[in-house]
Amino acid sequence: MWFLSKKGASGFSANSTAEEVTQGIDGSALTAIVTGASSGIGAETARVLALRGVHVIMGVRNISAGKQVKEAIIRDVPQAKIDAMELDLSSLASVRNFASTYNSFGLPLNLLINNAGIMATPFTLSKDKIELQFATNHVGHFLLTNLLLKTMKRTASQSRKEGRIVNVSSRRHKFSYHEGIRLDKINDQLGYNGLSAYGQSKLANVLHANELARRLKEGGVEITANSLHPGAIATDLFRQHSIISGIVNILGKHVMKNVQQGAATTCYVALHPDVKGVSGKYYSDCNIAETSPQAKDTELAKKLWDFTMSLVD
Repeated sequence: MWFLSKKGASGFSANSTAEEVTQGIDGSALTAIVTGASSGIGAETARVLALRGVHVIMGVRNISAGKQVKEAIIRDVPQAKIDAMELDLSSLASVRNFASTYNSFGLPLNLLINNAGIMATPFTLSKDKIELQFATNHVGHFLLTNLLLKTMKRTASQSRKEGRIVNVSSRRHKFSYHEGIRLDKINDQLGYNGLSAYGQSKLANVLHANELARRLKEGGVEITANSLHPGAIATDLFRQHSIISGIVNILGKHVMKNVQQGAATTCYVALHPDVKGVSGKYYSDCNIAETSPQAKDTELAKKLWDFTMSLVD
């Protein structure tokens, strides 16, 4: 439980808020994209990055909701540099349109926060005929990252500032299907389990960050890639699972993090100077944490990369 946690090596714990872990950091020279920024920890991440001077572009599925959050952030942080753009991670066409539009602006890109996600949905296929959780939580972010990488590389080179890619995973990555990633059964409705499929997509987030980190290091690129568990947070991510949602409604405020605490690890990994040069790591409560054995499987990471490339080609 977060209220029993102790501070780790970073000096922060599960109690820490996003504002606390970024106190005194000047992000005014940075530009960030935050996906899923219209609610929950995505909105709080966008707010705190803007508070620290970062120019934030919110990638949101519902542009109307995104604009409302933007206006709320500006009321709270009058000096905020913040914009909202439409982005549906479950649609490869939407991802391509977002990336193409962003790249056409000629803006720099220092930080990419792959935050958007859905959880424990009934079996559904995306517009691209990919199981919806895998499509939204992993495939969409994989493609988005690939399409924005050239801009991030150029920014890192011109600004001489390290770029950072942050995949918001979950502790649930440890509870995927027994084989980890069902590469040959992604769309198997018969063996589908909503929570296991969520775990699979979150395992994919960790494996993606790890393989991306390896490739970036191999290429001598000054961009890091890390993944994280934000903590158990009472947000509408649980809306698809009635039993869990009921438990969250009853116990949430007593045993779960609030949104300010939930966004802390994302903001820490994105902005804190202690994370400079760290890549291919997994964080929880603003400290490096252990992953599952499957998440450390370099061969599985490479297979997932190749498999995902075949889906987005």
